[in-house]
Amino acid sequence: MYLRNAWYVAALSGEVGRHLKPLRILGEDIVFYRTLAGGPAALEDACPHRKLPLSKGSLRGDEVECGYHGLTFNCAGNCVAAPTQDRIPPSATVRSYPVTDKWGLVWIWMGNPDLADEAKILNIENYDNPEWKITAGDALTCECHYLYLSDNLLDPSHVAWVHRTSFAAPGTDITPLETRETDDGLIVSRWIYDCKPPPFYTPLVKFRGNCDRLQHYEVRYPSIAINKSVFSPAGEGGPDMPITGKSYIMISYNFLTPVDENVTRYHWLQHRNTDPDNEEVTRTIAQGARKAFLEDRDILEAVHRGIANETSRHINLGLDAGSLQFRRMLDKMIAMEQAEFRKI
Repeated sequence: MYLRNAWYVAALSGEVGRHLKPLRILGEDIVFYRTLAGGPAALEDACPHRKLPLSKGSLRGDEVECGYHGLTFNCAGNCVAAPTQDRIPPSATVRSYPVTDKWGLVWIWMGNPDLADEAKILNIENYDNPEWKITAGDALTCECHYLYLSDNLLDPSHVAWVHRTSFAAPGTDITPLETRETDDGLIVSRWIYDCKPPPFYTPLVKFRGNCDRLQHYEVRYPSIAINKSVFSPAGEGGPDMPITGKSYIMISYNFLTPVDENVTRYHWLQHRNTDPDNEEVTRTIAQGARKAFLEDRDILEAVHRGIANETSRHINLGLDAGSLQFRRMLDKMIAMEQAEFRKI
């Protein structure tokens, strides 16, 4: 079960063009393309005649022609041509999905189209600030349930073991975590004081010596994760201290799109407050992020297989409190949405 009245990332904007691109999202087969005006469009990827995927057909202007008998559909999902007969069957329709471009990503609304408000798409602060730099988006396909990824992104402690050569540092294994519920998700965070910066960040921070480090792990419903790392000179960090110009800030925006119960498409962006014109730094960060996410993928695919085939019940630890709370709240939201759907 999924939360459907929500925006999900379908693809990087550059992946959707003047061609038919089939994708599976929340267990539904969808074909994407761009209109002549440049905007994205998305239709159910199944002709109503014999359910041949429309992605096996042709793009004709702004319309999609089925590759079996030529039934042709516009962006709204209405059949506008049935070449083998004079009358277009009134039931010859396919579902059309609200889609839009934002932040270099194509977003799709999977629920009631009347509720698709683009203002509900995640806002990225400082996106156009010339003193900040955002990396070009990237993506991975992970053969695991999307909630294992969200569990991981509400778990700062895993870096001590999974990312030993990049994000691990003293304190990441034992410092207590704080959990806070928000209006749209959950935050698990902690400050680690007077420690060495981890290897990945050592060449990036703009000061020498030890640091005070914030690990801010946040997931917003249904599956957008925001990881914020703040490094301030030792003695200058903490929840009651202002973040000054000396602090290095890296924010990772992670978009988890369920393909189905066993596969997730994982998109991300990195945003930093230094070196906006240094392309070498940008490449290093992009490469480091991908390496770390490949490490996560290796672990989480094995977790998915392990739990699917478990012969004895798996357990939870104290560090799982945030992810378990997030899952409970998401389950309630899905149940409420399903109850409203049944009333219609």
